[in-house]
Amino acid sequence: MARKLDAKSFAQKKRGRRRWLTFIRMCRYGVNNFSRNAWLTIAATAVMTITLLIVFITLASRSTLVNSIDEIRDKVDMSVYLITDVEDSSVYVIEDGLRNLESVTKVDYVSPEQARENFAKENSSDPTTLNALNEAVNKFPGTLRIKLVDINDTTELEEFVKNDPTVQENIDKNREPSFAGERRAAIQNIGKTVDFADKVGLGASVVFITISSLIVFNTIRMAIFNRKDEIEMMKLIGADKSFIRGPFIVEAVVYGFIAALIATGLGFAALYSTKGKLLDYGIAVSPTIDFVITYIGFVLLGMILLGAIIGVVSSLLATRRYLKI
Repeated sequence: MARKLDAKSFAQKKRGRRRWLTFIRMCRYGVNNFSRNAWLTIAATAVMTITLLIVFITLASRSTLVNSIDEIRDKVDMSVYLITDVEDSSVYVIEDGLRNLESVTKVDYVSPEQARENFAKENSSDPTTLNALNEAVNKFPGTLRIKLVDINDTTELEEFVKNDPTVQENIDKNREPSFAGERRAAIQNIGKTVDFADKVGLGASVVFITISSLIVFNTIRMAIFNRKDEIEMMKLIGADKSFIRGPFIVEAVVYGFIAALIATGLGFAALYSTKGKLLDYGIAVSPTIDFVITYIGFVLLGMILLGAIIGVVSSLLATRRYLKI
């Protein structure tokens, strides 16, 4: 009984050793194939680099777009104007009611006195305006500035302003809230533009990644066709399907690894070199650059894994569909 167990254990170790040697050979053949045809290697690596560079730029652009959208939304607020002599107790009641709304993220109140001071600072270079301001009675309204989760959805805020008795007692009838009248159209246009840009960014990401993956697939298929005679010879001598596919998979992984290093470097260089111009146009690119710098190791690892996955999937599909292994 003990001899049978020893024989079985020995056989298992022998099979394991054989599999390991087969794996080492596949890796060696794959690396040799990578360096054997310089022009094909350069072409495949270049296409893979372009693919990963497009992916990097697309993801970075989408991140930048999202950050820019958040900044735009943060700057756009809804204003509700109260009468000049509104009491502080009424303001507190209205603020608490607004903060309890699910669609509201922040509420700030600018008193008539503060509004007067702000106006004076903004027009400090205009003596005529300042003289008129000093002689006039304070007619500035109290202003509630309200930030919403979605600037296109003001339904809950409108219902509150329309139905809340404290608001109706103290609202300035001569000034429409910013979500009504002409200002409403302007805010809606901003919101629609932001949402459209967000959807375009997501769509572009999917389209570019799909197109790039097809290009890589075709390039690897060319590499396989270039060695078709070699594959036929391997089939004739009884090589397993996995052993035939293995070197091409290893070769594709090497393409992805080298391309990921190059694409990450080029992508970061392009992102950093355009930082100044993008900031001049008000595009929030700094958070994206800071993220890449802080997590450069994870970014590089992700790019390598993505390159390897694209290479492996493309290689498997090409060997299966076009060579009928």
